[in-house]
Amino acid sequence: MGPLRSVVLAGGGTGGHIYPLLAFADCLRRHDPSVRITCLGTPKGLENELIPPHGYDLRQIPAFQLPRSVNMALLRTPDRMVTSTRAAGKILDEVRADVVVGFGGYVSVPGYLAAWRREVPIVVHEVNVPPGVANRMGMRFTKYVAVGFPHQPQQAESLRDARVVGVPLRSSIAHLDRRAASAAARARFGLRPDLPVLFVSGGSQGARSINLAVAGAAKELSRAGVQVLHVIGARNEPVSIPNDLPVPYVTIPYLSQMELGYAAADLMLSRGGAMTVAEVAAIGLPTIYVPYPYSNQEQSRNAQPVVDAGGGLLVDDGEMTPAWVERTVIPLLRDPHRLAAMGYAAAGYGRRDGDEALLDFVYEAATHAGQ
Repeated sequence: MGPLRSVVLAGGGTGGHIYPLLAFADCLRRHDPSVRITCLGTPKGLENELIPPHGYDLRQIPAFQLPRSVNMALLRTPDRMVTSTRAAGKILDEVRADVVVGFGGYVSVPGYLAAWRREVPIVVHEVNVPPGVANRMGMRFTKYVAVGFPHQPQQAESLRDARVVGVPLRSSIAHLDRRAASAAARARFGLRPDLPVLFVSGGSQGARSINLAVAGAAKELSRAGVQVLHVIGARNEPVSIPNDLPVPYVTIPYLSQMELGYAAADLMLSRGGAMTVAEVAAIGLPTIYVPYPYSNQEQSRNAQPVVDAGGGLLVDDGEMTPAWVERTVIPLLRDPHRLAAMGYAAAGYGRRDGDEALLDFVYEAATHAGQ
């Protein structure tokens, strides 16, 4: 098979599915500006906000939601799945898809089913353990399964034969030189160049426990000379920060250019989403991970290998208090040698070439499918 002429990408619902999709689309476009890239989405999904501004064709198909358990009876029901799969199939036929690459989220399932029925090669990219429901469905129809982290095949039997390719990262992050970009990033937020910076972000929606703990420690952090850049989360209530702090404590509701926060920071405090772990490890940013507590522990599994490598710390959400922040963050930010060692360890675990490695895998799938 020659160069890919038409690629359909499916992934939506959360940034963890969409940002790798966008990074991979950019990689495709770099290698071949003429390749046709079509993205599948649902009418109300987050993909409608993120994909079109990047210049990619987003086609909407009817939304539906899978139950949490996967079995072959799902291929017969419900009616919404049939409707969505037919809509996806029409799009695949129209664009004459050479391959479908899915990143998870319910919108991936109609893409997988439509591709399987047309014998279009399928590649599944998964970043969590256990795999998400949509990708578990997709894995039934292809042997070409890629994962973002080395621990995944070791921890999930269904991923035992998956190819470890890394996570596609946005170019602005994959090529980030934190040291070179630090001064400009700090100036952007009104932060001083001569004092350490704690970057706090609970993800696109924020995290109440993290917000309250760090805000509650604001006075002690400031007295210790620690600056804070705090992304509250667009849907979270503003936190109360004293007005008379001696060093900057900057709060913002949302940050679309996370590379600026990464560049400004000496240390990050965040949730343990796969995308966050992949990004901060790749650029060598020491991070304190506070996994989301109301899930199947995938965020703990995401962060634990980086922590084991020496690239960060892991703390339970229930322990996240102002007192914990004061007794842990302040000494750490006063120890540049330890921070440097943590950053080096994180970078040794992370990788910046996930987009290129996934592209090689997609070419392999498109070339050898059916053989």
